[in-house]
Amino acid sequence: MIHAIESEAFGNALVILGAAGIVIPLFARFRITPVIGFILVGLLVGPSGLGSLTDRAPWLVHVTISDREAIEPFAEFGIVLLLFSIGLELSFKRLWAMRGMVFGVGAGQLIACGLLIGGALVALGQSPIGALGLGLALALSSTALVLPMSGTKTPVGKAALGILLFQDVAIVPIIFFLAAMGPMAQDAGLAALGWTLLLSVATVLAMLVGGRLLLPRLFAQAARTKTPEVFLAACLLVVILASLATTAVGLSPIVGALVAGLVIAETEYHREVEVIVEPFKGLALGVFLITVGMSVDLPVVLENWSSLLLAVVGVVVVKTVVIGLLLRFSGARRATAAEAGLLMASPSETTLIVLAAALQAALIQPSTAAFWQTVTAIGLTITPLLARAGRVAARRVELRETPVDLSGEAAEGEDRAIIVGFGRVGRLVAEMMREHDQPFVAVDSNIDAVARGRRDGFPTIFGDVARPQLLENLDLERVSALILTMDDPVSLVQLTKRVREAHPDLTIVARARDPDHAAELYRAGATDAVPETVESSLQLSEAVLVDIGVAMGPVIASVHEKRAKLREAIMEMGELESLPELPREKLRKS
Repeated sequence: MIHAIESEAFGNALVILGAAGIVIPLFARFRITPVIGFILVGLLVGPSGLGSLTDRAPWLVHVTISDREAIEPFAEFGIVLLLFSIGLELSFKRLWAMRGMVFGVGAGQLIACGLLIGGALVALGQSPIGALGLGLALALSSTALVLPMSGTKTPVGKAALGILLFQDVAIVPIIFFLAAMGPMAQDAGLAALGWTLLLSVATVLAMLVGGRLLLPRLFAQAARTKTPEVFLAACLLVVILASLATTAVGLSPIVGALVAGLVIAETEYHREVEVIVEPFKGLALGVFLITVGMSVDLPVVLENWSSLLLAVVGVVVVKTVVIGLLLRFSGARRATAAEAGLLMASPSETTLIVLAAALQAALIQPSTAAFWQTVTAIGLTITPLLARAGRVAARRVELRETPVDLSGEAAEGEDRAIIVGFGRVGRLVAEMMREHDQPFVAVDSNIDAVARGRRDGFPTIFGDVARPQLLENLDLERVSALILTMDDPVSLVQLTKRVREAHPDLTIVARARDPDHAAELYRAGATDAVPETVESSLQLSEAVLVDIGVAMGPVIASVHEKRAKLREAIMEMGELESLPELPREKLRKS
């Protein structure tokens, strides 16, 4: 019997770790967040997926998990490590530096969303305390998903970081609150509630004070060994002791893990701990999300799909509106508020932690917890889609906020240049045109590039030059030059040929990938084609020769001579009748 249990546990561990080993590299290969993959894999190999078919196909028992209770230890392990890593990312200095966003917008978002969602649940028949717990749980957003998508340097990333920092800090008092409400929910009376609160606060304060005194000495001894394994063992010891301490006073072990991370974050060893724990962080999140997918009951989802859809939409709408309005009131741009609101609209992996705490405190029924757990799993899965929708909404708002007046870019009777493609090459050309006071307009079919260009003050319009109507609207008869910088060799040749046929005297300067592509562009009618590989190689050669001591004059002369020879070779490849004029030759003639 014991051997069978051990074999089952070992098999479950292999299934979870094997799934994590497949999902992480596979989704990284396609640049997709692995969160969706973890949940889907959990759904596939869990009791509601292939695990339900083990009676018909016994061999599936080796690659699936059919017992929900068997995966609970893995879920708890993942939650503990996840909360510990969240605690490591926090510090009192970091919180104070962003106190306006953290304790202003962050606190307002959590309270407002919690009350609105909780009020709606009370209207639907949920008990007030349970509804408030559910509201606070669903008001949380995913740190593990949001920050990798938004970063921490952009306006959206900074806003998200401030809100998420408060949510991470608020997890402890939220779980305190739910645990303290447990005895009241079980008719234990106010005395038990007061004792639970007092004991919990005393335990956490003792951990904070004792940790600041003892942890530096513990990690100093571990550092003297110069052995990463000892450092890792010290970290695990701290997490285990902290979790045992909070469990002993009736709190969840995840509270201890979070407090342990927060205390370590205040020591000078926190960076080393972060480095050592980092490999386990992704694995912990993966294990946790796999168990989330395994806990989803597909028959129940299909049976209650309308209620689940309504719940997901309701949570997303409430959080989007509240976060967007609070950011606008705090002075953020409309585009930032719109993108951040949608990005953070879905529930979080920590929502499941709070749901588990509410269930453990008997504040909600198991069926209620299962319903909202499924809502959270769906919300986590659609987070990347919400992020994309947020970017699209932000760009559209950005375009409306920063209109461009093309009529005022060129003086009366003066022609302007058209830059097609506003990526890194097109932007550099635009900067040089601006440097020499030359009027221009940039065109790009990427809405993000257009929004960034307008935000930085460049006259940029959205459009696809592959459509003939756009070329007609650009009025190429009054254009001084057409500069093609797109990174699409085939489209460049086709566009060059079409424009040359319609405008024989127009100056067309095109970006080429290599000499072969440049020759093809010349045959299509380009005035000048600049091969990237040739010019970068010439600049590299010039830098090397000058840096090793060769005189600047001879180097420049040899670079020009080499460029001329390469252009002759391009002429031969392109079967041109005459050599394209070099820039210095045009300068002499002018």
